[in-house]
Parts: sequence; C-alpha cells; structure tokens
Amino acid sequence: MAKRDFYEVLGCGKDAQEAELKKAYRRLAMKYHPDRNQDNPEAENKFKEIKKAYEVLSDSEKRAAYDQFGHAGVEAGQAGGGGGEAFGDIFGDVFGDIFGGGRRGRSQVFRGADLRYDLELSLEQAISGDSINIDVPTQVECSPCQGSGSAPGTEPASCKTCSGVGQVRVQQGFFSIQQTCPVCKGSGSVIENACSPCSGRGRVRKVKTLSVKIPAGVDSGDRIRLAQEGEAGRNGGPTGDLYVDISVKPHPIFNRDGRDLSCDVPVGFASAVLGSSVEVPTLEGQVALKIPPETQSGRVFRLRGKGVKSVRVNGVGDLFCRVQIETPINLTDEQKDLLYRFDSLVQADGSRHSPQARSWLDGVKKFFERMGA
Repeated sequence: MAKRDFYEVLGCGKDAQEAELKKAYRRLAMKYHPDRNQDNPEAENKFKEIKKAYEVLSDSEKRAAYDQFGHAGVEAGQAGGGGGEAFGDIFGDVFGDIFGGGRRGRSQVFRGADLRYDLELSLEQAISGDSINIDVPTQVECSPCQGSGSAPGTEPASCKTCSGVGQVRVQQGFFSIQQTCPVCKGSGSVIENACSPCSGRGRVRKVKTLSVKIPAGVDSGDRIRLAQEGEAGRNGGPTGDLYVDISVKPHPIFNRDGRDLSCDVPVGFASAVLGSSVEVPTLEGQVALKIPPETQSGRVFRLRGKGVKSVRVNGVGDLFCRVQIETPINLTDEQKDLLYRFDSLVQADGSRHSPQARSWLDGVKKFFERMGA
C-alpha cells in the first residue's frame, strides 16, 4: 500500500510552522487514540501513522530529509526497527508537553518558593490568642502578562536555535551529543517582546499584608502554615506556602514551661514566720495564697488549673508560686535594736529554731571529720 504524505496525514501545508504541526498532531492523536476507539480496529493504525508523521516533521533534520527525498529520506537505517511501539512512548508524545515529559523541551513550570516569617508575641497574646496583621515581601504573578513574561497581546516564540525542541546537537570529534539549548535554556521558546512591568520574568515584587490568626495556647517553636501565601509559581506553577514561626517574649512576672506557669512571690520575714495571706497574680485575676507559719524561702505552692491551655493537649496547666523571703533594708536604730534582742532570745534557746542551720553545721562537721581521717 502506498504511504500517504506526512503533511497530508496531519492536514497541514508544507510551510506549516512548529505550533501548527503540534496543534494538528494533538487534535488528531486525541481523536484516534486506541483507548478512545476500542470498537474501531483501524484507529490504532491511523494513530501510528499520525505519530510517525509528527515525529518526522517536528524534527528539523528529519523534516529537511523528508522534504528532499520523501519517505526514502527518513527510512534509511530504520529497516531493523520492526514491531509495534510502546504505549508509554505514544502517550508521552501526546501529553508530554502538557505535563513536562516527552522528548521535546523540558517543562519550565515551577512551584513558587515557600517563605518564613518570624513573629514575636507577648505572653498574653500567646496564651489568649490574637489576630495580627503582618507585612510579607514576596513575588506575585505579573497581572498584565498573567505570568507569561510576554507583553500583553503577544506570546513566547519558538526558539530558532533549537526549532522549539529545547536541545541542540553538538559535534565533538567523532561523537554527536545533545545539549540543552543555550538560548531558551531547554524550554523550546523565547520571549521576543518582554512585558514591561516584570521585564519578562512573569513575576513582580510586592509587599502583602496578611492577617494571621494566632490560636490560644501557642508557644515558642510553634509554626503556623498559611497555604499558597508564599511566592507565585513560574509559568503557571502553584504558589508556595508561608510559614509563620512563633517566639514568645520573656514576661516580667511569669515563666512558662509548656502548660505550666511559675512566678516568685516575695514575702516579708514576719509574714513567713507567723503566717499570712498574700495576693498573687493569675491569668484570671488575683487570688489569695495562704502562707502557713514558719514557711522557708524557696518553698513552692501549687495552684491547680491556673496555668495555660495548650493547643496540643486537653486540659489546663498549673501555676507554681515560689516563696522568696525578703530581708528588710534601711532599718532604723530602733528596728535594729529590736532585731538584736530577738536574735539573742533565739540564740539563747539553742538551735531548735533553725533546723536548716543545724543540719548544715552537722554536714560540715562530718565533712571535716572525713577529711581528717
């Protein structure tokens, strides 16, 4: 059976450009694909014929040989090829340019970069939650060219150096190797009329103001993800994400450890000895803390349920109040005299009023005894 002219197979003239050939190939390949024509046994043969025609006419060297010598110019050296063609190759040729595969120019569709923003919060904001506006410098899609990089009303042109293939063949001695086209960088197209606002890059720099919702209970090291608020992708690629990293400022009263809070409570000497009640701050207001008689400095009192509600686990933490006995300062002569008299009375009654001092002195004595031994 006589072989049909490849231009006739694709329905194009001999002066057809790369874009016209590709458009005709895609339309016919979709129409006669075997998976869509399972009841038509002739569809597979037509599909192979269309594929063969496009393989030849889309290759500048093969097309030149075909135009000069016809089928004989492209069949020399292919006699041993035989057999059918792999479905994966057929599928790749039809859809490769869409998804970035195939043998032609490599995909230039890239996902936008993820961004990070460091956000510092007060303890009150972290505990109760808040909504904060932040300004984020980023790259967004250029509106006039819609990210293409070409001036409005124009499109990227097929690269003349590689004829839109994305690769060029270089002769090195006896060897011929393929390399990425140095002009189009493998994309197969070049921008001849660049968009002015973005200078052909398809993206412009912009500072975006975003509202970040801070959930109650966040802590230093937590991260909030804002989907698709990063840099815009290139050539239609998806936008990256923005990650907000949380850090909490030191607080003048409270220290935080996960769900628990702690604070120091200064107590006067007499109040610690005789017992008293002091007001301590909590997240819900002040509460009375009972200080029992003879309380020692450093003793910790636990207020259950007065801590923080975490974002990760259920329940509320506790507040730990550490007593710090405050030594009086700026005493008058009368006050000093009273203290001297008080100390004399305590010393005269032995060491039963100072259990910690007695225990410490016993430890010191044993230490020196061991050293002497």
